[in-house]
Amino acid sequence: MVWITIFVFILLAKTKSENHTCKLIGQTGFMEFSKEGDLIIGGVFSMSRGYTLIENGYQALPYTYCKNWNDRELKFARTVIFTVEEINRDTKLLPGISLGYRLYDGCGGENTIRAAVEAVNGEGSKDCRGQIQALLGHSSSGKSKDINIILSPLSIPQISHFSTCACLSDKRLYPTFFRTVPSDRFQIIGLVQVMKYFDWRWVGIIYSEHLYSDQGTAEFTEEAKKEGICVEYRLYSMTSQTLSKLDAIVKTLRKSSSKVVLLFMSLSYTKSFLSQMENYNITGKQWVGSESWITQADLASVERKGLLQGAMGFALPQASIPGLGEFLLSLKPSDEPQSAVIKAVWEKFFDCSFSPSNTSAMCTGTEDLRTVSSDYTDVTQFRAENNVYKAVYLVAYALHALLQCKNGSHPTTGKSCVNKNEVQPKLVLEHIKYVNFTTQNGAKVFFDENGDSVAQYDLVNWQMKEDGSVEIVNIGQYDTSFPEGKKLKLRDNTKIVWGGNSDKVTRSVCREPCPPGTRKAISTFKPVCCFDCFECPEGTISNKTNSPDCLICPPEFWPNEKKDQCLPKPSEYLSYKEIMGALLTGFGCVGVFLSLLTSIIFLTHKETPIVKANNSELSFLLLFSLKLCFLCSLTFIGRPSEWSCMLRHTAFGITFVLCISCVLGKTIVVLMAFRATLPGSNAMKWFGPTQQRLSVLTFTLVQVVICILWLTISPPFPKMNMKYYKEKIILECALGSAVGFWAVLSYIGLLALLCFILAFLARKLPDSFNEAKLITFSMLIFCAVWITFIPAYVSSPGKFTVAVEIFAILASSFGLLVCIFFPKCYIIIFRPERNSKRHLMGKIPPRTL
Repeated sequence: MVWITIFVFILLAKTKSENHTCKLIGQTGFMEFSKEGDLIIGGVFSMSRGYTLIENGYQALPYTYCKNWNDRELKFARTVIFTVEEINRDTKLLPGISLGYRLYDGCGGENTIRAAVEAVNGEGSKDCRGQIQALLGHSSSGKSKDINIILSPLSIPQISHFSTCACLSDKRLYPTFFRTVPSDRFQIIGLVQVMKYFDWRWVGIIYSEHLYSDQGTAEFTEEAKKEGICVEYRLYSMTSQTLSKLDAIVKTLRKSSSKVVLLFMSLSYTKSFLSQMENYNITGKQWVGSESWITQADLASVERKGLLQGAMGFALPQASIPGLGEFLLSLKPSDEPQSAVIKAVWEKFFDCSFSPSNTSAMCTGTEDLRTVSSDYTDVTQFRAENNVYKAVYLVAYALHALLQCKNGSHPTTGKSCVNKNEVQPKLVLEHIKYVNFTTQNGAKVFFDENGDSVAQYDLVNWQMKEDGSVEIVNIGQYDTSFPEGKKLKLRDNTKIVWGGNSDKVTRSVCREPCPPGTRKAISTFKPVCCFDCFECPEGTISNKTNSPDCLICPPEFWPNEKKDQCLPKPSEYLSYKEIMGALLTGFGCVGVFLSLLTSIIFLTHKETPIVKANNSELSFLLLFSLKLCFLCSLTFIGRPSEWSCMLRHTAFGITFVLCISCVLGKTIVVLMAFRATLPGSNAMKWFGPTQQRLSVLTFTLVQVVICILWLTISPPFPKMNMKYYKEKIILECALGSAVGFWAVLSYIGLLALLCFILAFLARKLPDSFNEAKLITFSMLIFCAVWITFIPAYVSSPGKFTVAVEIFAILASSFGLLVCIFFPKCYIIIFRPERNSKRHLMGKIPPRTL
């Protein structure tokens, strides 16, 4: 029915060029307050919330009458009257011109449209554009939208004080619409920034069927998504909803994991919703309200304390309007005797009646409004009223600019001057677009290209008391004129009460942020806020919260235990300070000591037969080489360096060849000595002391040449091995040339094998020449050690590779020392009677060749 009415009025407006008169059809008489003047401002306010339709049974035209009076809308209308009177007293603004007003009461959608058309046309049949210069209103975005559809073809400017729907910023659809209240677009961006500031990433929304609510929640959902804020649910609430619908809302609120609930409704819907919810024990929620209801202290009650405690939201800035409070409270029915609204409100305030009644006392009209608590009598703060105040001044300044004249032309446009009788709404509209002024209370008014003013809000917090009353505390500001990042600012040292009466910031997330050391994985089947966190794979880190990827550490680094930073990998090498290194060092030192002790024993008994009989020169050279073997094992312990890597392998190779060469020499001496005892044998002549020295020197020089070639072509070098262990670096000596290394070992093995074969051939010599057996056994140990060394060396990891090589050196060295020299030392020290020439030259059984 509303849209049919609008369509009819548009057709009437379109015919104004053919018909210069407009005639209203149907009910009229919605004007509530009026004052004549040179120029008239119109206004439409819903001073009543509902109406009753009288159909008259098709015997007469149906009509409606309004009921359920709205105190706040009456306050807006009275603010218009106050402002017009203030402007008329101003000698600088519109001098010599008086402003008049016609304020209409529209209840219900259809009557609001009729009231707007009546404001444009009047009750008589006059020029459709000749009644008002601009229209103030409406508070409702939906009503303002409908009204502007009618006003736009007539080029009549409309200025709203409370219609916040962002849809009204579209100048293609609503070209004559302006507003002194910020667009919901700014409020929504501000609400998103508040939720981002407090890290509320998981929220619910409750909205109503109203255009303001529906459009606002849609805008919020879209804007929140850009900032990574997710909506868990959107619940639709009606003023008169069934019990099952209400139960469904309550069930969702109780089961939801989000702790923050955005209640985006107009005041009337909010009152209805809260009255329905107060019977349910809904606690622990952080309510965020829209500016339409967040400053309405009358919504608080004892029953709603657990529900609304800590509620937060944006409110229009508080303003001071000198004289307005006194003007509102001084109202008497006699001031507006023709107003049915004032009489009805007066009867409601004081529970009396202007007509005789058996149920209530008679109203005197002299009652004091200061004794009443209502929206109308609340003059402690002016928020929406300041927008009404600015709207009236806006029209006045536009008219003032339009009527300027200098030298017969307008000083700004250059067009012909316009007098007060020639003022048309179209001309007023042109000047409203460029108006820029400051009101007497310091409020700046100007518009952007969409007809929107600068958005400024107070961030308020509900702090309820035990008696159910509420203190609405200003805890911050949001100003769109400030640069990005500084638009939202919280006041310092201001106490904030949170939902559930908590002293800590409410936590509302679907999933806690992924900590450093994990990566964030978003599922295509869940909201972006309900992501999964996976631990970073081995060798990778993430050093920030909600990292989408894990970073690979550089080769020399490895993640710490939390995987949130890369630390230098610990270096591993065989050190003197660790137990294994210390033990091997100790065994090496023991070997040197025993070799030295044996040398001292042999040196002190060098004239004894057992020392002389076993070639003392080779024995001392062998003991010296064993000392070097034990000492070279120490070069393998400690941090590898360029020199230590070259020294350890070459020293090992040369000293062991010297050692095996001595043993080989002794073995050959034993064989030659036995041959020399045969009749006619001259074997010892061919392997005397000189030949023995040359053989040892020759065998050793071959190894020296191999080592020189190795060091010249591709020497060993220190290397960081990061392949065997991922979490640590093995400091080792790379072989350089593997051929050189295995050539050194092979040459040692060849000499050891040759020595073993010769000693094995001499194993059955008489007991007096039992050194061959000792050499055979020592070579057996030597070969066994180095044969097992090869697989152990190849398969041992890290520092254990070095330990295996040291163990092989020590074991083979101890084998030679113990097997060859300890029996002789035993005889020298403990069995001196066997250390005689007679015993060594025992009878040899006859042999035949």
